[in-house]
Amino acid sequence: MIYTCTMNPAIDLFTEFENFEPHVVNRSIFEDYQANGKTINISFMLKKMGIDSVATGFLGGFTGRYIQEELERTGIATDFVSVDGITRINTFIKAGLREFKAVNRGPEISMEAQEKLIKKIGTLSSKDMLFVSGSLPRGVDDAILKKISELSKQIGFDLVLDVSSDTLISCLVDEPYLIKPSDEELAAWLDVDPATFDDEEQLIAAADQLLHKGAQRLLVSRGEKGTMYADGKRVLFTTAPKGQVVNTACAGDTLLATFVGSLIQGETLEDALIYATAAGSSTAFTAGLSDLKDVPELMKQIKLTINVKGARKS
Repeated sequence: MIYTCTMNPAIDLFTEFENFEPHVVNRSIFEDYQANGKTINISFMLKKMGIDSVATGFLGGFTGRYIQEELERTGIATDFVSVDGITRINTFIKAGLREFKAVNRGPEISMEAQEKLIKKIGTLSSKDMLFVSGSLPRGVDDAILKKISELSKQIGFDLVLDVSSDTLISCLVDEPYLIKPSDEELAAWLDVDPATFDDEEQLIAAADQLLHKGAQRLLVSRGEKGTMYADGKRVLFTTAPKGQVVNTACAGDTLLATFVGSLIQGETLEDALIYATAAGSSTAFTAGLSDLKDVPELMKQIKLTINVKGARKS
């Protein structure tokens, strides 16, 4: 079974106004509420591919109940730890050409709740896969990531990590199945200028450093430059399709979910990477998560380049 762990979920409230001014009542012309969180998005995208998962993490209050209900309404099983307080609501306001983003802290998570989550993860089997992604809530130390990676090593389940914390480096010795940094996150971990990775050979060398530390696979999101995959034997690059970018926040989640999902469904590595790159772009070109309908057309724009032990071919 696939599990997705979201420790700092949110309801994202999107509102649009003709004008948004201080000291007056501003009335919206559009509003939309979305259950959100990086691995919650992964569960939603896997479901769109016909792949089941169990969503876990921390939820609290009426907002937490809404998120759980939205997941279950979509047919996604849930196994969250209930916490005191209220799961956060983030607000995104669009008024003409102006945009405002208000991201809240959310509840503080007790040690008791954290121990309950670790206990749940400890019940996974060697046949399972766990996605851990996104920010950590108040009260939760980065050390929880290391605890989870150690459990993956002990039990043998596949761990997929998409976190910006420097603690990820210490998790690599536990040989996670896949990590998904952006090129900027990769640069920060290795203390280099992100512009260095305009040279693909420098990006390959950086990926090799993390593979040598224990990561089994890297999937690097590069925005408009496309995607890179590396596993120590092969390096694959894809270009990104062209389109009007509307929403970059969930594109990486879509990329990760559809890449791993495609591999689970038996697609070749090359086809999985092309499909995932198109799907991630599809989400970037829409206000919400992609419905995947335009992915076949976007795939036609993508060029794949393979590097096998230094031999480049297209």
